[in-house]
Amino acid sequence: MFEHFDAQLLARIQFAFTVSFHIIFPAFSIGLASYLAVLEGLYLWKKDKVYLELFDFWKTIFAVAFGMGVVSGIVMSYQFGTNWSVFSDKAGPVIGPLMGYEVLTAFFLEAGFLGVMLFGRNRVGPGLHFFATLMVAFGTLISATWILSVNSWMQTPDGFAMNDVGQFVPVDWWKIVFNPSFPYRLVHMVIAAYLTTAFVVGAVGAWHLVKRTAPRRAGKMFSMAMWMAAIVAPIQIFAGDMHGLNTLEYQPVKVMAMEGHFESHPEGAPLILFGIPNQDEQRIDYAVQIPKLSSLILKHDLNAPLDGLDTVPRELQPPVAIVFWSFRVMIAIGFAMLGVGLFSLWCRWKGTLYSNGWLHRAALVVGPSGFVAVLAGWITTEVGRQPYTVYGHLLTADSISPIAAPAVAASLIAFIVVYFIVFGAGTFYILRLMGRLPRDPMPDLDDGPIRTSGITPAAQPGHHGGRHAH
Repeated sequence: MFEHFDAQLLARIQFAFTVSFHIIFPAFSIGLASYLAVLEGLYLWKKDKVYLELFDFWKTIFAVAFGMGVVSGIVMSYQFGTNWSVFSDKAGPVIGPLMGYEVLTAFFLEAGFLGVMLFGRNRVGPGLHFFATLMVAFGTLISATWILSVNSWMQTPDGFAMNDVGQFVPVDWWKIVFNPSFPYRLVHMVIAAYLTTAFVVGAVGAWHLVKRTAPRRAGKMFSMAMWMAAIVAPIQIFAGDMHGLNTLEYQPVKVMAMEGHFESHPEGAPLILFGIPNQDEQRIDYAVQIPKLSSLILKHDLNAPLDGLDTVPRELQPPVAIVFWSFRVMIAIGFAMLGVGLFSLWCRWKGTLYSNGWLHRAALVVGPSGFVAVLAGWITTEVGRQPYTVYGHLLTADSISPIAAPAVAASLIAFIVVYFIVFGAGTFYILRLMGRLPRDPMPDLDDGPIRTSGITPAAQPGHHGGRHAH
C-alpha cells in the first residue's frame, strides 16, 4: 500500500520524528545536570538543607530523562545504516570518528559517574559525591560539543577533501571540529538547554507555590529559575543574533528563507513580521513588514542590499514556509521568556515574587515553551539546509539508501507506535514525579513557639468572646 510513496520523503519524516523526540531529553538533561551540580555545590557551601532536598527531588527526574535520552539517541544512529547508508559511506570518514569520540569521552564519563551520583551519597564522602555530580554535568556538555561539531560540519563543512570514490576524507581535523558555525551553534544550543530547564524548574516551583505544597522548597527553586530567566534570556537573544549573522555569511539561502525574501532588495530589505509564503508564486502573501529593518539587523545599515531567493534556482531552495514559521515561533518564545524574566525582576523588587499569582501563572504557561523553542530552532536549521545533507556538497536525494518506500513506511509506523507508548509513559511518569514535591519539614522545637503546659488561659464564666460570642 506504500508503493507509490516517496522513500526519500518517508526517510526524512522518520528521521525528523525520531530526532524531535530525542532532542527534548538531552535539552532537559544538559540543563538539569548543571542545575544538580549547582544545588549540591550550594548545599556544601551554605549547609542549607533545602538545597540537598531539591537535589534529591530533581535527581530522580534527571535519571528518568537521561535514560530516555540515551535510548532515543541509539535508535537514530541505526537510521544512518538503514535509510541513509549512502550518506554514511560518503561522510563516514569525517563524522564517524567525531561520533565515536562522543561515546568514548562523554558517554563513558557520564556512565562512570552516574551511579555514584544517584546511589553513592552514603557510600562516598561529600567531596567525591560532588565531584561525581560535576563529572555527569561536564559529560553532558562534552556530548553536546561533539554532536554540535558533527552537525555544524554538515552545515558549514571545512577541512576535508574528496577522494577518488567520492568520499569526504579529513585533511585538517582542527578545521573539521571547529568549523565556521560550530562556536555559534554550540553556545546557542547550550544556552537553550539551560533556559529550557530553568523554565521547567520555574513552572514546577510556580505550581507548588500555587498549591502551597512546600512553600520553602518551591520558593527556592522558583527564585533560582527566575534569576536564570532574567539573566540568560537576554544573553540567548544576543547569541541568536550572532548565530544569525554567521548563517548569513555561510548559508545565505537559509537566511533568505527565514526572512521570507523571495525578491532581492538592492536598496534595503524589509523585515517581514508575518505573511503567508507562496513558494509556487515566489512571494509572501499578506505580508506585514517594516521597511529596511532586515538590512539594519543583518547588515547594520538601513540601505544595505540583500539578495533574495530569486538568485537561487528553484530546485536548490529550501521549503520556505516551514523555515519561515518555525523561525518566528522560536523568536516569539524567546521574547516571551525575556518578558517573564523581566516580570520576575519587577516582582522581586516589589517583594511579591512568591505571592504574585500572575507571575506564577505566566511561569506555568511558559514552562514547556523551551522544548517548543528548541524544536523550532532545529527545524529552522535542518529544513533550511535542504536540499543538502552536507551543505553545498551532497544532496539529500543522493544520500538515501537504495531502499523501497514500503520498508521505510513500515519502520516509520513502528517508531510512531513504540515512541508514543514508551516515551509517552516516561513523560507521564516525569510529570507525576514533578507533582510529588515533599512537604517542607516541620521546624525543630527549638526554632518554634513554645507553649508551656498549665498556663493556657481557661475559659472564664460569663466570658462571651471567641466563636461562642453572640
